[in-house]
Amino acid sequence: MATNEMAGKPVDPSSKENIPKLVTDFFISKPNPSVPAQQVKFGTSGHRGSSAKNSFNEDHIAAVTQAVCEFRRENRIEGPLFLGMDTHALSEPARAIAMEVLAANQVHVFIDEHLSYTPTPVISRSIVRHNTGKRKPLADGIVITPSHNPPEDGGFKYNPPHGGPADTDTTKWIED
Repeated sequence: MATNEMAGKPVDPSSKENIPKLVTDFFISKPNPSVPAQQVKFGTSGHRGSSAKNSFNEDHIAAVTQAVCEFRRENRIEGPLFLGMDTHALSEPARAIAMEVLAANQVHVFIDEHLSYTPTPVISRSIVRHNTGKRKPLADGIVITPSHNPPEDGGFKYNPPHGGPADTDTTKWIED
């Protein structure tokens, strides 16, 4: 594998993301549901996109979080929901919207006590630890992260009670 010519050099200012604009776009842009690139689409366990492309914004997070709440009700998942996030620029605003929707649905949520970053494995481990030896009420979780995607992207992953990534039947249900 060849080394990138920019390796070890300072980032060119033209390559830096405009974080304030990404966050502003997150709150003011509205997706057009008839445009496929602006619809909620789950890949490997989650929805990813960018507010700059109108594929990850407040409406997306509110809708996906509400779908998770409805999925929980339909599947009688009544334990706490563990909520984590990473350091991507859109994680903070996405967490705020997810918390509003979860609170409106009276979901008991566990978050880091300092509102710090919480990587996917911590959420997975918390779910498994909570559910070990229990039949009910089971916990599940959400991780707000696009994982290894570029800085301008946001992501939303759902982890059901087994603690790992949601299967395609689950993500299709949430997506729909």
